[in-house]
Amino acid sequence: MSDNRHNPEGLHASLQQVMALLHRHKIVEELIHRQDMPKHDLVEDLVHRQNIAELQKRLDQLHPADVAYILEALPLEERLLVWDLVKSERDGEILLEVSDAVRESLIQSMDREELVAAAESLDADELADLAPDLPQHVVHEVIGSLDSKEREQLQSALSHSEEQVGSVMDFDVVKIRADVKLEVVLRYLRRFEELPTHADKIFVVDEDEILQGVLPINVLLVNDPDELVEDVMARDVVTFRPDEDLGEAAQAFERYDLVSAPVVTHEGKLIARVTIEAMVDYIREESETEVLNMAGLKEEEDLFAPVIRSVQNRWAWLAINLITAFVASRVIGVFEDAIEKLVALAALMPIVAGIGGNSGNQTITMIVRALALGQLQPNNISRLWRKEIGVAMVNGVVWGGLIGLIAFILYGSPSLGVVMTAAMTLNLMLAATMGVVVPLLMVRFGRDPAMGSSVMITACTDSGGFFIFLGLATLFLL
Repeated sequence: MSDNRHNPEGLHASLQQVMALLHRHKIVEELIHRQDMPKHDLVEDLVHRQNIAELQKRLDQLHPADVAYILEALPLEERLLVWDLVKSERDGEILLEVSDAVRESLIQSMDREELVAAAESLDADELADLAPDLPQHVVHEVIGSLDSKEREQLQSALSHSEEQVGSVMDFDVVKIRADVKLEVVLRYLRRFEELPTHADKIFVVDEDEILQGVLPINVLLVNDPDELVEDVMARDVVTFRPDEDLGEAAQAFERYDLVSAPVVTHEGKLIARVTIEAMVDYIREESETEVLNMAGLKEEEDLFAPVIRSVQNRWAWLAINLITAFVASRVIGVFEDAIEKLVALAALMPIVAGIGGNSGNQTITMIVRALALGQLQPNNISRLWRKEIGVAMVNGVVWGGLIGLIAFILYGSPSLGVVMTAAMTLNLMLAATMGVVVPLLMVRFGRDPAMGSSVMITACTDSGGFFIFLGLATLFLL
């Protein structure tokens, strides 16, 4: 199997190869279809089979994550053609890898038997990730086919929200007792065909499954086989409970350089583990969601989604932006007389608004990051705001002074230069204030602090910048 996970150029080349095969397949079939020849249907069928076989062979060589990448990059018609060529035993793995939006289009193209087969090929923790996107009757049928232990594990994972550790638990754990020798542990491990992925430690439990500590694999390998587990195991262990916040768990993984960690009940009973793979997936999804939210997109969007679906995803914040743009235009309308008397104002006011929007987005990005990392505490908010105001004042004086000097040179008006400097400084201070206030208000009302933040900042700095600049010009220049 070709593995391009660490080779972006190889992955891109695979995509280009698949797209080239699809293009050739389409052209050749169109040519054959137009030809008038003996045994036309037989020739057309043979050519079709040959093209499909070549494409299928290329797909079989790719890792499921690479196939998912290719599916996301193809228009819907070609995506479904490629999806039909994927071997059915790989359907479940690939469905887990594709984005939510693309997964929806693939699931819609599958019949009940295909969906059930794909779901049954997955472990309980993997099935928990896929279940929310599957039709309910498929989920019920799959649950009915599980044994009691797997059913309990799946129901446990599904009982937790997507923001809780329990939603990403991996039930494939290796457990040992503390009173055995390392030699016994080594013999025990050799009975496995393979260890669970990211198995950097073995969990030590007592007869009641209460976690006692962990035995790192490297410790197991370098110590005397006659040593007891309890003499070399680590007792100070980072643990998580199923109902803990997944974001805090991700921070702990980063802070303590974890590869895996145990999940325990409030009584300390080991029930599962979480791995670095789940944390990386969570961090990536959160980052993508934050980027989308800052742009005012409600959800992840399939690149080749139907027009109406994309419109539904984008219209809300565009409508808000239209309203704020209208407000900004009315602010300008209030000062029409001033602009008519001093045409230079029309040329300079976009600079004031633009620099304010950029500065505000810098502030709000920093605040959203601090909120995500749990670094922003209530007693630090006023201090942070004062610091941002200080930064805005310095930038306003420096860059506003520079633009003011340029305005003086261009238009020969010292007063215009001073007004330009003052307006830019005040608008940067407004941007700093809104950059702190907007995400905090979002959190206060239980919303994602990044949701539409760039739209709100731009609205405030546009309207505020126009009002400040034109207001100062009306007071001091006319």
